[in-house]
Amino acid sequence: MEKEINQFDTLTGSDKLNSPKFVLFLLSFTLMSVWVITQMGIGGALVLITLPFILLYFYWLFRKPITGLWAAIVLGFILLGFARYLNSDIQIGLAMDIVLLLTYVAFIIRHFYEKKIWKPAKKDVTILAAIWFGYSILEFFNPEARSQAAWFSAMRGISLYMMLIIPLALLFIDNVRKLDSFFTLWGVFSILASLKGIMQITLGPDPWEQIWLSTSAGQTHIIWGQLRAFSFMSDAGQFGANQAYSAVVALIVAFSENKRRKRKLFFLIVAALGFIGMFLSGTRGAISIPLAGFAFFFVLRKSGTLMISGTVLLLFIFVFFKFTFIGQDNSFIRRMRTAFNPNDPSLQVRIENQKKLSNYLAARPFGGGIGHAGVKAKAFLPDAFLSNIATDSWYVLIWAEQGIVGLALHLFILFYILIKGSYRIMFRIRDPILKLKMAALASGMLGVMVASYGNAVLGTMPTSLLIYTSMALLLNTEKLDSQAA
Repeated sequence: MEKEINQFDTLTGSDKLNSPKFVLFLLSFTLMSVWVITQMGIGGALVLITLPFILLYFYWLFRKPITGLWAAIVLGFILLGFARYLNSDIQIGLAMDIVLLLTYVAFIIRHFYEKKIWKPAKKDVTILAAIWFGYSILEFFNPEARSQAAWFSAMRGISLYMMLIIPLALLFIDNVRKLDSFFTLWGVFSILASLKGIMQITLGPDPWEQIWLSTSAGQTHIIWGQLRAFSFMSDAGQFGANQAYSAVVALIVAFSENKRRKRKLFFLIVAALGFIGMFLSGTRGAISIPLAGFAFFFVLRKSGTLMISGTVLLLFIFVFFKFTFIGQDNSFIRRMRTAFNPNDPSLQVRIENQKKLSNYLAARPFGGGIGHAGVKAKAFLPDAFLSNIATDSWYVLIWAEQGIVGLALHLFILFYILIKGSYRIMFRIRDPILKLKMAALASGMLGVMVASYGNAVLGTMPTSLLIYTSMALLLNTEKLDSQAA
């Protein structure tokens, strides 16, 4: 027989709050909060505010490990920009490493008693990622390398995240519903990024961003008195390129959503704001992403009418920037137009730097060491030859740090994935909607590959994480197609 509950003996919520245990807990938490805020400033306050959400995140992570992949993509958008609001000595980049490693731990625990849990990840794209990561490990022993810290700092973005993201994408994004979730998450943060960029141009930077602009960053983000929007990303170059990338993918995905008008409208908004963000960033090389991306999309569709009309449209855009002065009064259009000028002074400087690197690397087939080239290397090797030559291009960076051998391997991996994925899109995928979505990923990837010749786009977050996820999806179309059928 159940014991009857006496309502008069039951403690109310207010009674519990008056208990000594709760008062002691509240006092301890308050003192701890004061100490954290005094020691860490705004960063500490943000940690305390986000603590409940962190606990909730861990709950969902171990319940649904795909939460870790979504969290990594979100972090890719905001992590580097968030560093502006914290002390410079905090290694905020390690948060990505922790999130990805915890995701693997959660996945293993969740499927501890199951067999063959890694089977979906056993793909050629995983092997390629492992080879590229292995080459980066070998670069640790490069006789030209002088800083282990520089290697560790740069290696993560170059190959470690690729090695960690690709298997997770293969394991988790195994049906069309999850693929749609990936596009939606990407679209939401692309919209937020564009809105933040618009705020920076119309309302001005916030106090923390202003402090960042007062450093050397201001030299590249304020041109002739005009601010280049950088949103909450690492810099204007990454912001512009990523928004152009997002716009290309979103616009093509919108074509696949004819039966779901709300989603179609959503992706059209993503695309429109993405192009606006591209222009507000003043990133000249970003214009190559829609030009190359859409041109490739027309080829993938195998439609003569679409190819002709698309080519005419792209030629019109090219003529607008190359041979007219329409909109020249607008600083963003004027800066974008310089990307089509072969005599542009910055282009000539890049060519001259590449000549210097060519002489230096002639006898160094494995490069000068990961993390040893470009402006970022000055933090570790301020007086080294490579750290005093701007690499600008992603491929030039790979060439300078990993030599002609590393560059050849890297290009082989990129083109292998792109060509094989494109072949499947054109001749193997049966579902027409999935075909469009995969064409969006392939077109965006090619656009980023082209733009990476002018800027180090491909290896910087969030673009890098989106590209790595796309690589996995492009070579997992058989599984996705069977789920869609």
